[in-house]
Amino acid sequence: MDWQPPRKPAEIAESRLLEAILSGHFPINSSLPGERDLADQVGVTRPTLREALQRLARDRWLDIQHGKPTRVRDYWQEGGLAVLAVLAQTPAGQSPDFVTHLLEFRVLVAPAYTRQAIEVASDEVATLLEPYSHLADDASAFAAADWELHQTLTQLSPNPIFRFLFNGFHKLSISIGEQYFAFPECRQHSSRFYLELLNCAHSGAAFDAESLTRRVMEESLALWQKMQRENL
Repeated sequence: MDWQPPRKPAEIAESRLLEAILSGHFPINSSLPGERDLADQVGVTRPTLREALQRLARDRWLDIQHGKPTRVRDYWQEGGLAVLAVLAQTPAGQSPDFVTHLLEFRVLVAPAYTRQAIEVASDEVATLLEPYSHLADDASAFAAADWELHQTLTQLSPNPIFRFLFNGFHKLSISIGEQYFAFPECRQHSSRFYLELLNCAHSGAAFDAESLTRRVMEESLALWQKMQRENL
C-alpha cells in the first residue's frame, strides 16, 4: 500500500504562501504583511510561519532582511532551480510563453545528452527504441513514450546535471505531450525521429544522433508554435 505521510504544518503553510504568490495575492516585489497578521491569514502559529518563510527564502521566493518587511522576489529574474520545479508543476503560475521557453531549452540540451547516451550506451538506447515502431496511434501513448525516451537518455548520459534538470518535469512533459501529440502530423514527425534515432543507435553514430536530435527538436518547436497560433 502506498502510504502518504501526513504533511507537516510548515509544509502546509509553505504551500499556501506559494499559492498566494503565484495567484498574485502577494505580487512580485510586494511586501508581506506583518508576522502576526500573516500567521492568522495562513492559519498557523508564528513559529510555524517563520519556518515556512525561511524555506521560501532558501528557495529564492522571498527576500528576508532583518528590520525590513519580507519582500516577494521577482522569481522570474531572481529564482533558481527550486522555483523552476514549482512552476513546472503549477500551470497557473506560468507565463504565457513558459512552454515555448522550455522547448527552446530542450533544443539546446537534448542534442548533447542524446549524443552522450549513444556514446556510452548505444545498445540500451536501441533496446528502448525498438518497440517504438508499434506505439498505439494516440496522444497518451506517444506522450508517455517520448517522456520515457528523454528521461532514459538523460539517465544514460554521464552528465548528472541533465538528470537534475529533467526529473522535475514529468507532470508538465506528459501534459504538453498529450496536447502536442493530439495532432497526427506531430505523431508522424516523432515516429520518423524514433526510427532514425534507432538507426543511429544501432550504428553507434553518436554525432549523427546529435545533429538529428537538434533538427527534430527545432522542427517540434516550430510545430508547437504553429499549433498555438492556430488555436488563438
